[in-house]
Amino acid sequence: MQVKRFFAADMRQAMKLVRDELGADAAIIGNRRIAGGVELTAALDYKLSALAPRVPNLELEEELRKTQSRIVSAQAELSTRGETDAATNRQLVAGLPLTAAEPLVEPRREEPVRAQAAPAPQPAVDQRLFDSMRSELNGLRQLLEVQLGSLAWSQLQGSKPAQANLWRRLQRIGLSGPIARELLNLTSEIHEPRQAWRMLLAHLARMIRTPEVEPLEEGGVIAMVGPAGMGKTTTLAKLAARYVLKYGSQSVALVSMDSFRIGAQEQLKTLGRILNVSVTQVDPGQSLVQALEPLLRKRVVLIDTAGLQASDPALRMQLESLAGRGINARNYLVLATTSQKQVLTAAYHSYKRCGLAGCILTKLDETACLGEVLSLAISQELPIAYLTDGPRIPDDLHLPRRHQLVSRAVSVQMQEEPSEEAMADMFAGLYHSPDKRVG
Repeated sequence: MQVKRFFAADMRQAMKLVRDELGADAAIIGNRRIAGGVELTAALDYKLSALAPRVPNLELEEELRKTQSRIVSAQAELSTRGETDAATNRQLVAGLPLTAAEPLVEPRREEPVRAQAAPAPQPAVDQRLFDSMRSELNGLRQLLEVQLGSLAWSQLQGSKPAQANLWRRLQRIGLSGPIARELLNLTSEIHEPRQAWRMLLAHLARMIRTPEVEPLEEGGVIAMVGPAGMGKTTTLAKLAARYVLKYGSQSVALVSMDSFRIGAQEQLKTLGRILNVSVTQVDPGQSLVQALEPLLRKRVVLIDTAGLQASDPALRMQLESLAGRGINARNYLVLATTSQKQVLTAAYHSYKRCGLAGCILTKLDETACLGEVLSLAISQELPIAYLTDGPRIPDDLHLPRRHQLVSRAVSVQMQEEPSEEAMADMFAGLYHSPDKRVG
């Protein structure tokens, strides 16, 4: 028998390592949480007798014995009471007097009946033992989800091969499992593959939200928020240049809240000199309301913010300033389409507390997948305000067109078919959502 341990960030990755290393016939004989992920113990040619007996947990066994003893006592007491009550009821219904064989015993008031029946005080539960049991249950749940996902995908391929092919094509675009499932439910009555695919893309385009009025045309205070490296400052420069070319430089102003990145202030000041636009610097701790007071006569105020880590207290202060009632800012989350799904999701959850009016997608010319960022925008109902696809200012700034965006997502899709493991993992992820139907 071959036994090996595997370490991974989560249960799905660990299962994939087991399948790749030992094959599909491997047996999982142990799992536990560790710092930074999970540990799986798998065996090939597993035999029950080959394993050493498990070391008994004395504390757990003692608690189980006490609990079992209390259950037996409670059952005996309930049984005794039930027999007495039944005998009494029989005599009352039959109209017979109570006999000595079946006396009606009434507890006397002076006897502390409740005190005798009260159970002994419960011993304190060991928190470490509780955490260990919870960790094992979570591991088992993830293991079951992986197995159920693989089974569901195999059944779908056998029963509905045309629908399975649509699942693969949507996975190549990079769409999330819940979005793909919703699209397939909308086209479940269409059996011709090409027509079903066209309808899927049409429904996908309708799911994408865009503003009814361009943000620059609407005016007001517009802030660019998001992690570092997403393209906030470049996007702000494109927006400012777009507005100046159309309306002139008299009614627009720039504000920088980024005093953390080296050269950020000089970069914005240089842009202001080129466009002949005023630039205001807001230092940490300075009131944003007071800094914006002299700019209230401007039709558009563009704010550049610092890209900080989610755990940085300065980020919380920055977001609270933007969410203040006296600001009335419309905050747009700048997302680079080259970022991974986990990075995009973390960015949304970090910045949503300031109140997001929508998002701006950048670096479309460098991306290899648009489905992940589109899934986030659709699932969180974020309107896509602008698109950027190059470094030129302002030529590479565009208003989104939903059907064109979907066509672009299809054109940059993955060339290779997703693996069976990837499809099974996607189906396993669907078991986290309320609707478990995947086919």
